[in-house]
Amino acid sequence: MPPSSHTADGPGQVWCWDITSPPGAVRGLFFYLYLIIDLDSREIVGWEVYAQETAAHAARLVQRAVLAEGGIGNPLILHADNGSPQTGSTLMAMLDRLGVIPSYSRPRVSDDNACAETLFRTLKYRPAYPVGGFANLTAARAWVLAFVRWYNTEHRHSALRFVTPEQRHSGADVGILARRQALCEQALAAHPERWRGAVRDWTGPHPGR
Repeated sequence: MPPSSHTADGPGQVWCWDITSPPGAVRGLFFYLYLIIDLDSREIVGWEVYAQETAAHAARLVQRAVLAEGGIGNPLILHADNGSPQTGSTLMAMLDRLGVIPSYSRPRVSDDNACAETLFRTLKYRPAYPVGGFANLTAARAWVLAFVRWYNTEHRHSALRFVTPEQRHSGADVGILARRQALCEQALAAHPERWRGAVRDWTGPHPGR
């Protein structure tokens, strides 16, 4: 579900971000995965794995993501939890410089950043996720890179009517879903006995739009 106070009807309007701490192979050692996801398209627009959790790392990641997405000068809300890296002065200064509006979850409300939390769950339940921990920072970054490529370009997202985040982000989902709708209607017309009523509406409103 989207943050309670924000909606988006296209990509590049609201981003959600958070940090999770995948374990290392040594007991007590953790790495820190920073992830930014577009609320509308669910595409991962920025990520990095660091050995520390700091506002300075977050600031650099947000800057790279905004530049890569061509977000300079465009209204953008960045939604996050209330942790110290998310509210640190270094990040706040960067957001002000980029013209990004910060937004935060309400105190003691667990589902105000549900998109990011759901993404972390998807990541940790991937079959190849190393339950014994990552051997080192390089291994962690390589694994997350492969995950991001799979998630953005191959994963048929249930919240997006089973198109990929990349297809939604680029607008290609409109044609894909229209063709899917036409195919289902053709199948219904050819064999109405196989259907219970009307076909599913693939082209209606989407979550976040």
